[in-house]
Amino acid sequence: MLFLDPKRRPALDPNFLPAALWHRSYAKIVADDPGARPFVIAIVRGDGAVFRHESRVLASDHPGAALNVRYAERLLKFLLWMKGGPEILIAGAPEIATALYKIYHPTGARAFDHAFMGEKIFGRKFSIKSVALDALPAATETSRPMGRHLDGCRIGFDLGGSDRKAAALIDGEVVFSEEITWDPYFQQDPAYHLEGVHDSLTRAAKHLPQVDAIGGSAAGVYVNNEVRAGSLFRGVPEELFETQVRRMFFTLQERWGGVPFEVVNDGEVTALAGSMALEDNAVLGVSMGTSQAGGYVTPAGNITPWLNELAFAPIDYREEAPRDEWSGDIGCGVQYFSQQGVARLAERAGFVFDPAVPLPERLVEVQKAMKDGDARARAVYESVGVCFGYAVAHYASFYEVRHLLVLGRVTSGEGGEVILQQAKETLHDEFPEIEERIRLSTPDEQGKRHGQATAAASLPALRK
Repeated sequence: MLFLDPKRRPALDPNFLPAALWHRSYAKIVADDPGARPFVIAIVRGDGAVFRHESRVLASDHPGAALNVRYAERLLKFLLWMKGGPEILIAGAPEIATALYKIYHPTGARAFDHAFMGEKIFGRKFSIKSVALDALPAATETSRPMGRHLDGCRIGFDLGGSDRKAAALIDGEVVFSEEITWDPYFQQDPAYHLEGVHDSLTRAAKHLPQVDAIGGSAAGVYVNNEVRAGSLFRGVPEELFETQVRRMFFTLQERWGGVPFEVVNDGEVTALAGSMALEDNAVLGVSMGTSQAGGYVTPAGNITPWLNELAFAPIDYREEAPRDEWSGDIGCGVQYFSQQGVARLAERAGFVFDPAVPLPERLVEVQKAMKDGDARARAVYESVGVCFGYAVAHYASFYEVRHLLVLGRVTSGEGGEVILQQAKETLHDEFPEIEERIRLSTPDEQGKRHGQATAAASLPALRK
């Protein structure tokens, strides 16, 4: 019933089924259904935010009604990892609410999401229930100004899955920056993380007369400087996470004399860095590195308390899409726009890796091959670019975007240029209206080296 005929197909992943095309085809069927119904998903958070997404679904007796659950489940998944929240209200289709309750249940297919969106991140039980349309709470969006403070002597840091970066700044000028390789993913001792960050701060502080403020970015979910979840700490046992990781940045702040100290998700800092460099707002930042990070600066210039964890946002709707080993879900961004995605496609292109070779080294091998003119490497980046073009079109359905900034290790060198070019061509061929309103770009070398650290360092305001 769905008519899907992509104008572009990634050569190394020809069965890729773009979410943007699936939604477009589904919307046409709904538009032709005289019995189509309003359908609203509301996500309620304890901080007062209420996110509402309003659309329409097929009548319950429509021949294609089975598509409703697929549509609603993938839509909810995207909204959960874009906005985040523990209480889900479904209005307009009680049978869809029942299906979602079973899927997002501790014993359901989305048990990972149930646990993370409940106790793990928001500290309360995750719930889904059906309500009447007139019983839904009004939308209440929240955002806050943060960053763009460059006065004084500051340290900015960024924690990734394969390296940690730190920079020292004096009135906005970078006087020192350093990148140190580390391997945090499967470290069981939380001291590895704490002392690693402290070491980077200490090395940066040697280049400043004093430390007035510290700002940082890291992969994961951070609320008021508290670590709620993060792949960087996946190896730490739960009881040690609760006692030694959750408030590790408060411990670091105490070590540094209680100076203003702010830590947010690395994607938010990516977007903030882009906004500062472009001198414009409505920026969606996407970083392709160890994982996929996302961040957003609103049209008003604020960052949001949303999750923006696009690594878990589905962008490929085929049933046999690659599976994420952490969440167990299929077709999500991390399997396409990260080191994992490059390694997966590289094997299809003919690269042979020793199983013991870690993902960062596999990426380096593909990058070297690209530099040497290897057609296999070019096919990898071209395939990533086509998939990314379709993903951008999907993101544009949820975010108000004027600039989409792309960076991260995967986009380094000529391969990054190929990704951007293929993405632009995909938008031109398939979504010309989106191509006209969104500018895709990547930071210059200066921005890549210092932009993230500068933006991170600018997060805290100095005390008056």
